[in-house]
Amino acid sequence: MSRQVSPSTSRPYGILRVTRHWGRSRATLYRHRRSDPPRGRRRPGPLGPMPDEALVEAIRKLLVASPFHGEGHRKVWARLRFAGIRTSKRRVLRLMREHGLLAPSRVGRPHGPSAHGGTIRTERVDAMWGTEPDLDYDR
Repeated sequence: MSRQVSPSTSRPYGILRVTRHWGRSRATLYRHRRSDPPRGRRRPGPLGPMPDEALVEAIRKLLVASPFHGEGHRKVWARLRFAGIRTSKRRVLRLMREHGLLAPSRVGRPHGPSAHGGTIRTERVDAMWGTEPDLDYDR
């Protein structure tokens, strides 16, 4: 609209007037004027010593060479450091989780029925209750 010519003044509308009319900021107008496609979002910060795919391959090699059935992310992270690949534990955990490389975890033992039926309120208001046998407090 800022390139449209005003019929009364024969001049293009100003950007300030256009943005006020549309209720947008000037930055929004400039951003939409650019023909560059928006870039995809990526994780902020440095990429590390190697890309994710190469690090996953290094993790797979460590897991194949290991004598154990499965290892957790902390042990794999320590072995990577020993091999000269410095990266963070969180990155190792994320990659192992995404590629299904984490050690199998134990499932908790099945618990029986709960000690009560889900309610711990008394039948009457202001009634005392507990696990002690009935005692006669009136004496």
